[in-house]
Amino acid sequence: MTPLYAFTFIIFIISLGNMLAVKTRSIVSMLFSVSIFFLIAFSLGLPRTIFADSTLQALGQMLIPILLVHIGSSMNIQQLKEQWRTVVIALAAIVGIVIFVIFVGQFFVGLEAAMVASAPIAGGVVGGIQMGEAAAAIGLPELSIFASLLVVVQGFIGYPIASFVLKKEGLKVREAYRAGTLSGTTGEEPRIVTEEKRLDIPNKYKSDEWYLAKAALIASIALFISQTVVNLTGYNYLDTNVLALILGVFAHHFGLIEEAPLNKSNSYGLAMASLTVVILGSLATATPDVLLELLPMIVITLLLGAVGIIIFSLLASKFLNVSLWMGIGIGISALFGFPGTFIVPNEVANSIGENDAEIEAIREEIQPKMLVAGFVTVSIASVVLAGILSSILVTLQ
Repeated sequence: MTPLYAFTFIIFIISLGNMLAVKTRSIVSMLFSVSIFFLIAFSLGLPRTIFADSTLQALGQMLIPILLVHIGSSMNIQQLKEQWRTVVIALAAIVGIVIFVIFVGQFFVGLEAAMVASAPIAGGVVGGIQMGEAAAAIGLPELSIFASLLVVVQGFIGYPIASFVLKKEGLKVREAYRAGTLSGTTGEEPRIVTEEKRLDIPNKYKSDEWYLAKAALIASIALFISQTVVNLTGYNYLDTNVLALILGVFAHHFGLIEEAPLNKSNSYGLAMASLTVVILGSLATATPDVLLELLPMIVITLLLGAVGIIIFSLLASKFLNVSLWMGIGIGISALFGFPGTFIVPNEVANSIGENDAEIEAIREEIQPKMLVAGFVTVSIASVVLAGILSSILVTLQ
């Protein structure tokens, strides 16, 4: 297919998927609706080379480290310090996923499949891509499809659980508010905002390319360090994606790059579309027989992941004296991340609060924790986990 035709077709379908996600308040995610469309379209004769033909697939793979620098730049270290209990519970949930999906799940789906499943369940997109690439590298393309499908469907377990537990938490917050015993909005120390010092150039010299170039430079440094370690040791001790995320965090903290540089460079939309194509890429080889074969594995690993999240979130919440309902909500954020961590608390607050003051009190008590939790699970922990597990998976072969 001609690159322009392929590009236009894909972007049009993704835009329709985004419309459906907005209409359904993210209950039907863009990834889910678009994946279903392409699976059906491929079976009806759509060229399976469309993703490669569009050139978006190659672009997306190249942009992954830059996207992770972008994500890292949005991380506020001070906010994570203030929400330290939330961070601990979110990390405990990831431990629960590892224990239940890998150590228990291997007896049901095999060790390779269990390892591939854990990172996508722990966060989603980037983790799914990393594990999918690792599976393809060791000659298991069906597990690459497996990783993509987990990214697509995990929200159908995560959203209902989050909505249920956050409504329970919201009712407690509402009663405390009415009784006058609600101890502040977020339950954390107030944040002191200070003016950031930034290494920068005069505004008249800035351009879209300037913001993009700085993000690309940080990503290139991450790639150089990672490749140097591999060349010196023979092992991938420092995964490029993990390093790009970490360098993005500190580059923004020390004023080397702005927050969300891809937004400032007007590149975010194209970057996310390219990343979406990378996720969907393995579906081009998915036949009905493969999908039926993978379905039991998807169900088993997602259920084990949810059980691990709930159990370890409860244990951490009990230890830290955090509401058990809130603790489960924090942990289950791994199954959907942002924007679900923004949307679900809003929906809960609007459905439970009976006036503007109650709605705001509920939202302010729940939403900051969910946003931090989603960032820890999806943006940090799953990337680190995928970097570790992908290296182990390749080494085991």
